[in-house]
Amino acid sequence: MTKPSPPLADALSRWEDTTLRPTLARHPERKDRFQTSSGITVNRLYLPPADDEYLQKQGLPGAYPFTRGVQPTMYRGRLWTMRQYAGFGSAAQTNQRFKYLLAQGQTGLSVAFDLPTQIGYDADHPLAAGEVGKVGVSISSLADMEILLAGIPLDQVSVSMTINAPASILLAMVLGVAQKQGVEPAHLRGTVQNDILKEYVARGTYIYPPRHSMRLITDLFSYCNQNMRRWNTISISGYHIREAGSTAVQEVAFTLANGIAYVRAALAVGLDIDDFAAQLSFFFNAHNNFLEEIAKFRAARRLWARIMREQFGARRPRSWMLRFHTQTGGSTLTAQQPQNNIVRVTLQALAAVMGGTQSLHTNSMDEALSLPTEKAVRTALRTQQILAYESGVADTVDPLAGAYFIEYLTDEIERQASETIERIEAMGGAVQAVEQGTIQREIQNAAYQTQQAIESGQEIVVGVNRFQVTEEAAPKIMRMDASAQEAQIASVRALKAQRDRRRVAELLTRIENAARDAQAPLLPLFVEAVQEYVTLGEISDVLRQVFGEYQAPTLL
Repeated sequence: MTKPSPPLADALSRWEDTTLRPTLARHPERKDRFQTSSGITVNRLYLPPADDEYLQKQGLPGAYPFTRGVQPTMYRGRLWTMRQYAGFGSAAQTNQRFKYLLAQGQTGLSVAFDLPTQIGYDADHPLAAGEVGKVGVSISSLADMEILLAGIPLDQVSVSMTINAPASILLAMVLGVAQKQGVEPAHLRGTVQNDILKEYVARGTYIYPPRHSMRLITDLFSYCNQNMRRWNTISISGYHIREAGSTAVQEVAFTLANGIAYVRAALAVGLDIDDFAAQLSFFFNAHNNFLEEIAKFRAARRLWARIMREQFGARRPRSWMLRFHTQTGGSTLTAQQPQNNIVRVTLQALAAVMGGTQSLHTNSMDEALSLPTEKAVRTALRTQQILAYESGVADTVDPLAGAYFIEYLTDEIERQASETIERIEAMGGAVQAVEQGTIQREIQNAAYQTQQAIESGQEIVVGVNRFQVTEEAAPKIMRMDASAQEAQIASVRALKAQRDRRRVAELLTRIENAARDAQAPLLPLFVEAVQEYVTLGEISDVLRQVFGEYQAPTLL
């Protein structure tokens, strides 16, 4: 290691005493020696020979402003959680895929739900027709969740759920399964996406108007603060913002602006910032511009740390940390020459790792054609494992730190994102910007400009507008059997027919009364209701009656 200048040497000594040594005592590094294939020793950390504002801008890993990572040893201590987003058809089919992925070395579950589930409809609802189990697993009741998680020990495997409008109801079902397994809520690890603001601007699986949705989110915050301290209460998502067409700077700016709105909402209901901030997590996209993506992750960490410490006055270092999951860019995948997607995903995953992600999903090469086949999803998981165990990039912390271009990009992304956040704040914050359609318009404009560049040939997409070939026979793709939908509908109807109808009606009335009282907690009632097999759609419909349904503004 280059000998640092005196101020940096002093800071390094303090960091070793107060941050590094306690971490090593709790989480020793993975192995005794880190070296290249030529036998060159790889140090944990590399530093500049002089300060040059180093401590203010880059700092030390695991310490403010966290530019270089949220853990002092990063992947030398523990590799990122390897998750493969999965869900299709019935709960039983998805359970089989989960067990296959865990057997292949996946280290955490990530659940994809079908569209009816995402917008609060049971499989037997008329509006669910034709969509049951198509783009994710169909979950209508605790009975489905019991099948989905059968044989998966919830005290050992973390569960991430991509669910937003009905997030509290799905979390209640996980709690119901945990109770049957004998696992206390305090021992559960995982994440519920629970990020409704990005649904209004980028994705569309909303149900209720923004302010009622924010109540559901802070209600979940409060419940988890009291009962589930190891659970991430929200995954504030830039992923879908990027998928809708935003730039990297917009992804950072709009995501953190949404984060500010959630923090304010939690403070408004009386939560202390240092009680809930450590349970906030983020979710970012990894696109093809390799160096920009690495800088984006570094800039987002630094900017969020400053927002939390300087703007909100959070006192604990864990409250300043931006911990995030990454998924490689679905919108970058092409149906043409799908094998090329393996290269794209590898580049994107490498950017996420070199940018310091805590968790990673790698898309499968055939996802532009269908839900991923078993072979394709195994290749995607193997991509992560090769990066982790063969590439050497996990052996030192923040390996590109100090590169002139990386540091310039980090500074520039932070500067431009800060300006955008300030503009949103001047409008009254992210909720107001969403209600006025401002963020939606800016994303749409960015997406339009990108599409124009592709169609004009200014931006090259290999295999699409350059280097085309006559395609070979269509690859084998995964197709859903219509009988699975019919079976799910029959299962839900049978469940509803055999319950205690009076008890169901009583629980739904209590939920309705609580929903009409802005101060009443809701999640405990959801837990009680789902344990009596009240369904997702029944609870969601009661809330629809009280809260109404959101109508998106017309954007011109």
